[in-house]
Amino acid sequence: MNFIGNLIWLIFGGLASALGYVFGGLVLCITVVGMPWGLQCFKVASMVLWPFGKKVITTSSSNGCLPMLCNIIWILCGGLYTAIVHIVFAFLLGITVIGIPFAKQHLKLVELSLMPFGKVIVDA
Repeated sequence: MNFIGNLIWLIFGGLASALGYVFGGLVLCITVVGMPWGLQCFKVASMVLWPFGKKVITTSSSNGCLPMLCNIIWILCGGLYTAIVHIVFAFLLGITVIGIPFAKQHLKLVELSLMPFGKVIVDA
């Protein structure tokens, strides 16, 4: 069932969203300073590409000062915007019965797109 959900997700916007995150990650990785945020873009892109059957886990390394500072910079430079977009899409998809599984995936992506530092993606 996860394969079918991922295939539908990929066709109807998942590929375009993942390519956007990959492009942003490549642009950020051009500079040494932006490389940590670029790597997080690649992590979010992998989740956006195949969200069904995966979940986001908070690691113990997320409690330090550096991940918190990086998450604050991420939120100020676009993380809040992307999280709000995922919430809006979750609301719109949640209105229909057939869209509820896709709304749940957008809600999983809210957590990762808002604060990606200190999070890992594992198979559910």
